[in-house]
Amino acid sequence: MAKYLLLKHYRGAPAPSVDISAENWTEDEWSAHLQYMDDLAAKLTESGEYVDSQALRPEGEWVRFDGEGRPPLTDGPFAETKDLAAGWMIIDVDSYERALEVASELSAAPGPGSEPIGEWLELRPFMGSPTATGE
Repeated sequence: MAKYLLLKHYRGAPAPSVDISAENWTEDEWSAHLQYMDDLAAKLTESGEYVDSQALRPEGEWVRFDGEGRPPLTDGPFAETKDLAAGWMIIDVDSYERALEVASELSAAPGPGSEPIGEWLELRPFMGSPTATGE
């Protein structure tokens, strides 16, 4: 088994098939979108492939160790995870091909008009996990 991160983005990824800003979704469309992801997580739990998933709030700070005392914080001027990462799902699957299947299924979450949004997801193997090339 190999663990993969399926990373959802607020922006920075190519436009999804249904490119309607989330601010313009109805409450019912949001509910259907979130229910789809919950249902997929339940399905992956049953197959033993689900590890974790979380949605992220947009606010955040860059923090680093700077010796003793309080850590310095900054809010730019570079692209920040809080601007990019919307949430994630971690899966533990038998192969890279299966990871692609799960990512594709997550990408099909519904959006406006109940249409699959075709959202681009970043698929990243955990360190120590096999890569697509088997290295």
